[in-house]
Amino acid sequence: MDLDELVAQQEIRDVLIRYTRGIDRMDRELVSSCYWPGAHDDHGAFRGTVEGFVNWVEDVLSYFDTTMHFIGNQLVEVSGETAQAESYCVAYHRRGGRDGEDGHDLVIGLRYVDLMERRDREWRIADRRCVFDWTRIDPITGEWDLPPEAIRGRRDRDDPVYG
Repeated sequence: MDLDELVAQQEIRDVLIRYTRGIDRMDRELVSSCYWPGAHDDHGAFRGTVEGFVNWVEDVLSYFDTTMHFIGNQLVEVSGETAQAESYCVAYHRRGGRDGEDGHDLVIGLRYVDLMERRDREWRIADRRCVFDWTRIDPITGEWDLPPEAIRGRRDRDDPVYG
């Protein structure tokens, strides 16, 4: 493996991590920037272009109060201007659980299987398939109240990460 391949792997990993930030912050521009225009996405319940995916996922995620996607193992195999990437992910989707309301966490174990392409020295997703390995629903049986001075995450560009 040479230095160019190591750099390409890191650039691809950065794209995949930026995607999760975009999803969790509901930042459609950031999500879109991780795909090539017209790229294909297969999330099971949605199959189509990235432009349609961004609209669909924004609608689906609005049902939840918050989400958090953890990327774990990543295998990136670069071959010239294309690469295959497999990223393990555990995705948490929280609904309710405050003010006496029953709530739950939908937890999904999945893998992103991506065809990446480099165009004009930039890597982006050209084709994505989500492979779902397991799911579960956890009831929220209690929640620790954060102190008032705690910085709270947000699902928009007012989140501290954008400051």
